[in-house]
Amino acid sequence: MATTAIDDTEKKQIKHEFDDVVNMSASQIEKWLETEESKSVGQKKDGDSESVGHQSGEKIIKILSKKSGELSDDDYAHMQKVVSYVKRHSAQKPDKVEGSNWEYSLKNWGHDPRK
Repeated sequence: MATTAIDDTEKKQIKHEFDDVVNMSASQIEKWLETEESKSVGQKKDGDSESVGHQSGEKIIKILSKKSGELSDDDYAHMQKVVSYVKRHSAQKPDKVEGSNWEYSLKNWGHDPRK
Protein backbone atom coordinates (compact mmCIF):
# COMPACT_ATOMS: atom_id res chain seq x y z
CA MET A 1 0.00 0.00 0.00
CA ALA A 2 1.59 3.24 -1.14
CA THR A 3 1.29 6.23 1.13
CA THR A 4 0.90 9.65 -0.42
CA ALA A 5 3.83 11.96 0.16
CA ILE A 6 3.21 14.46 2.90
CA ASP A 7 4.32 18.04 2.29
CA ASP A 8 6.39 20.02 4.81
CA THR A 9 3.44 22.09 6.04
CA GLU A 10 1.46 18.93 6.78
CA LYS A 11 4.49 17.37 8.48
CA LYS A 12 4.84 20.36 10.81
CA GLN A 13 1.14 20.19 11.68
CA ILE A 14 1.25 16.43 12.30
CA LYS A 15 4.40 16.74 14.43
CA HIS A 16 2.84 19.55 16.46
CA GLU A 17 -0.35 17.57 17.15
CA PHE A 18 1.66 14.41 17.91
CA ASP A 19 3.88 16.27 20.38
CA ASP A 20 0.72 17.68 21.94
CA VAL A 21 -1.04 14.32 22.54
CA VAL A 22 2.01 12.15 23.33
CA ASN A 23 2.75 13.36 26.85
CA MET A 24 4.94 10.43 27.92
CA SER A 25 8.67 10.14 27.23
CA ALA A 26 10.12 7.20 25.31
CA SER A 27 11.47 5.73 28.56
CA GLN A 28 8.10 6.16 30.32
CA ILE A 29 6.32 4.39 27.44
CA GLU A 30 8.96 1.65 27.41
CA LYS A 31 8.51 0.98 31.15
CA TRP A 32 4.74 1.09 30.80
CA LEU A 33 4.70 -1.42 27.91
CA GLU A 34 6.48 -3.94 30.16
CA THR A 35 3.62 -3.94 32.71
CA GLU A 36 0.84 -6.52 32.90
CA GLU A 37 -1.71 -3.66 32.81
CA SER A 38 -0.35 -2.56 29.45
CA LYS A 39 -0.51 -6.07 28.04
CA SER A 40 -4.02 -6.67 29.42
CA VAL A 41 -5.82 -4.20 27.13
CA GLY A 42 -6.40 -3.60 23.46
CA GLN A 43 -7.51 -5.46 20.38
CA LYS A 44 -5.30 -8.10 18.82
CA LYS A 45 -5.24 -8.79 15.10
CA ASP A 46 -5.60 -12.44 14.07
CA GLY A 47 -2.53 -14.39 15.05
CA ASP A 48 -0.86 -11.50 16.90
CA SER A 49 0.09 -12.00 20.52
CA GLU A 50 0.48 -8.24 20.96
CA SER A 51 -2.37 -5.70 20.84
CA VAL A 52 -2.55 -2.96 18.21
CA GLY A 53 -2.03 -0.31 20.94
CA HIS A 54 1.01 -2.14 22.33
CA GLN A 55 2.53 -2.30 18.84
CA SER A 56 1.74 1.39 18.44
CA GLY A 57 3.61 2.16 21.67
CA GLU A 58 6.68 0.39 20.28
CA LYS A 59 6.48 2.53 17.11
CA ILE A 60 6.04 5.71 19.16
CA ILE A 61 9.25 4.94 21.09
CA LYS A 62 11.12 4.67 17.77
CA ILE A 63 9.56 7.91 16.48
CA LEU A 64 10.47 9.79 19.67
CA SER A 65 14.10 8.71 19.29
CA LYS A 66 14.38 10.29 15.83
CA LYS A 67 15.15 13.85 14.83
CA SER A 68 12.48 15.55 12.68
CA GLY A 69 14.63 15.20 9.56
CA GLU A 70 14.91 11.44 10.09
CA LEU A 71 11.15 10.82 10.17
CA SER A 72 9.75 8.85 7.22
CA ASP A 73 6.34 9.24 5.59
CA ASP A 74 5.36 6.02 7.40
CA ASP A 75 6.36 7.66 10.71
CA TYR A 76 4.16 10.64 9.90
CA ALA A 77 1.30 8.32 8.94
CA HIS A 78 1.63 6.57 12.31
CA MET A 79 1.83 9.92 14.10
CA GLN A 80 -1.49 10.88 12.44
CA LYS A 81 -2.98 7.57 13.58
CA VAL A 82 -1.82 8.23 17.17
CA VAL A 83 -3.34 11.73 17.18
CA SER A 84 -6.67 10.40 15.83
CA TYR A 85 -6.76 7.54 18.32
CA VAL A 86 -5.94 9.68 21.36
CA LYS A 87 -8.50 12.36 20.41
CA ARG A 88 -11.22 9.78 19.69
CA HIS A 89 -10.49 7.70 22.80
CA SER A 90 -10.18 10.75 25.08
CA ALA A 91 -13.73 11.74 24.16
CA GLN A 92 -14.96 8.45 25.72
CA LYS A 93 -13.68 9.29 29.22
CA PRO A 94 -15.21 7.03 31.88
CA ASP A 95 -16.34 8.18 35.34
CA LYS A 96 -13.42 6.39 36.98
CA VAL A 97 -10.12 6.96 35.16
CA GLU A 98 -7.54 5.55 37.56
CA GLY A 99 -6.92 1.87 36.90
CA SER A 100 -9.38 1.70 34.01
CA ASN A 101 -8.82 -0.11 30.73
CA TRP A 102 -9.46 3.30 29.14
CA GLU A 103 -6.43 4.77 30.94
CA TYR A 104 -4.25 1.73 30.18
CA SER A 105 -5.17 1.82 26.51
CA LEU A 106 -4.34 5.52 26.16
CA LYS A 107 -0.99 4.98 27.86
CA ASN A 108 -0.17 2.26 25.28
CA TRP A 109 -0.60 5.06 22.72
CA GLY A 110 1.77 7.38 24.62
CA HIS A 111 -0.87 9.50 26.35
CA ASP A 112 -1.22 9.56 30.14
CA PRO A 113 -4.70 11.03 30.78
CA ARG A 114 -3.81 11.87 34.37
CA LYS A 115 -1.00 14.27 33.40
